[in-house]
Amino acid sequence: APKESARGTRQYARLLDQALSPSRLALLKLIAGFSNLEQQPIYIVGGFVRDLLLERPSPDFDIVVEGDAIQLCRALAQKYGGRVVTHKRFGTSKWQISPPAPALAAALELKNNVPLDLPESLDFISSRTEFYDRPTALPTVERSGIKLDLHRRDFTINTLALRLDGNHYGELYDYWGGLADLEKKQVRVLHSLSFVDDPTRLLRAVRFEQRFAFHIEKRTLQLMSEARELLHQLSGERIRHEFDLVFSEAAPGLIMLRLQQLELLTAIHPALTWNAAQDTALEKALNIEAQTSWGIPDHTGNSPTRILLAYQVWWSEYDSQVVSELGRRLRLPNALVKAIQNTARLLRQAQIIKDLPPSKFCDLLSEIPVYALFALHCLADDDLFKQKIQDY
Repeated sequence: APKESARGTRQYARLLDQALSPSRLALLKLIAGFSNLEQQPIYIVGGFVRDLLLERPSPDFDIVVEGDAIQLCRALAQKYGGRVVTHKRFGTSKWQISPPAPALAAALELKNNVPLDLPESLDFISSRTEFYDRPTALPTVERSGIKLDLHRRDFTINTLALRLDGNHYGELYDYWGGLADLEKKQVRVLHSLSFVDDPTRLLRAVRFEQRFAFHIEKRTLQLMSEARELLHQLSGERIRHEFDLVFSEAAPGLIMLRLQQLELLTAIHPALTWNAAQDTALEKALNIEAQTSWGIPDHTGNSPTRILLAYQVWWSEYDSQVVSELGRRLRLPNALVKAIQNTARLLRQAQIIKDLPPSKFCDLLSEIPVYALFALHCLADDDLFKQKIQDY
């Protein structure tokens, strides 16, 4: 396996030791020791390793097992307590460890004053390879070694693996040039059919590019423009999931502008666009202090309000029929579609509405959820209209 020198291994081991809290690190080392006894190589892979090397460590990790993940997970639960949920088809299992059983708490050997901030559960995944029978279909899965497991991932920067068991602790496996691409700050696909296999990667490439201030590699950009039309074939749920992730990023406006520039939005639906004015409104709408002063909750129903606000700002310029069409295409909840339509209508009629007597003004606004009124306030450019919304 391609590995770094011993000095490199020590460096990665140290990075890992610094990135995790004492109790999560103790848990990781417990699992690593256990898998070594079972003679099953285990790794942390993908986004966790990428972020660790970019010095933006994340507390959450999955364990990839070169062998039988379900068996390893069950053996751990048998010894240290907790529940196991398995998915045989994908060779994955979840070890639910919250609250930790006495056997696990004792095995972690933490000093008395160290807080036990363990994850609620840990995912164990058997290394596997995937085959796509046709574009946009879900893959067929087969067990494989770590090298092929990493090859099924989207971009080279997400193919790095850190091995954890025994003397291998801290060894970096880089089969597909991920480390070099991290250093070059570029997003590159692993093979020429990557976007054909999964067109959601078109949206993901832009998300990573903007999140890290990287650039999409030249050949990858070319493949993206060739695969653009495939976005038509994706289900509304899958596209919406990608946009939900975009709106959860720190700077979603930059991602949306880049999607517009690469003509990926119109490939989803001809009406979809994004402009700089929406960018400004979105920034206002996602301002946490402003949301707090309006008493806007984190969640509305099951959805993060942040995401609902983003759709409000994005679709406020479209007429009612287009909003209905887009809502159907992306499978948005009816309540959200209706709120967007109402907000858009009020925005168009701002000049007339602002002069209405307070009672009539209140009647108009009473149908609209508070997050949609806040979006309306962020979108409006007439000061009197804004003031009346705020007074209401």
